[in-house]
Amino acid sequence: MSPYRYVALGDSLTEGMVDATPDGGYRGWADRLAEHLDAPLRAAGEAPLEYANLAVRGRLLPEIVAQQVPQAVALRPDLVSLVGGGNDLLRPGNDPDSMAALFAEAVATLTATGAHVLIGTGFDTRTATLLRRNRNAVAIYNNHLWGIARRYGCSVLDLWNLEALHDRRSWGEDRIHLSSAAHATVALAALEALGRERPEGAPDHRDPLPAALARARREVWQDDLRWGRVHVLPWVGRRLRRTSSGAHRTGKRPDPLPLGDQPVGDQPVGD
Repeated sequence: MSPYRYVALGDSLTEGMVDATPDGGYRGWADRLAEHLDAPLRAAGEAPLEYANLAVRGRLLPEIVAQQVPQAVALRPDLVSLVGGGNDLLRPGNDPDSMAALFAEAVATLTATGAHVLIGTGFDTRTATLLRRNRNAVAIYNNHLWGIARRYGCSVLDLWNLEALHDRRSWGEDRIHLSSAAHATVALAALEALGRERPEGAPDHRDPLPAALARARREVWQDDLRWGRVHVLPWVGRRLRRTSSGAHRTGKRPDPLPLGDQPVGDQPVGD
């Protein structure tokens, strides 16, 4: 029997930012999902999972569709995860209806190969300082994605309704990318979306985080100032220059190989 092959497509979320590894790379939810899918295969003495990750930070949906989808088709996967559009929705004048039409074309192309497609919704941004204004556009986009999933028989990674992601502690220092713990939560949600059981002893990803200790107002204010200086200003600068943090980068794991045959998260950390 041929090895089961999983190919991940998308932007910084699927690349794994900011779930850093000791060797200076990124891990992320897709890598963690691959590990969950691989474990029972190895335990049963079957061929190990083959995994490729073509996601690149900063990629817009048209770039994902034009560049990564054809690469994925050529790799002949059994499973493809496609999560994209978040960067597009951050830009003025975004059009979630047109984005959804393009997303549907990509899903049609992928499912025509016989691959099963796992799609991810956008996050609920109601608690996000920088992203809150895009909440309505994200909601419209998500409604389209659920319709696309029904049309093409896709599994859905429902990021909007993951309670733990509504907590500030689930986000990295930049408040745009998930923390390591949140990547682990998303991987478990993806596993459930695919109809697989959680590993024994794994926490229930549907639970909210325990109540946080109250922080002094001065501490919050100082944290906000640092966030603005270190993360917001550079982000705004890239938008004004129309540059991407992923310029000249390629997918961190372009070849579908068993997990032990190529380092996961092998690109250096950096913007």
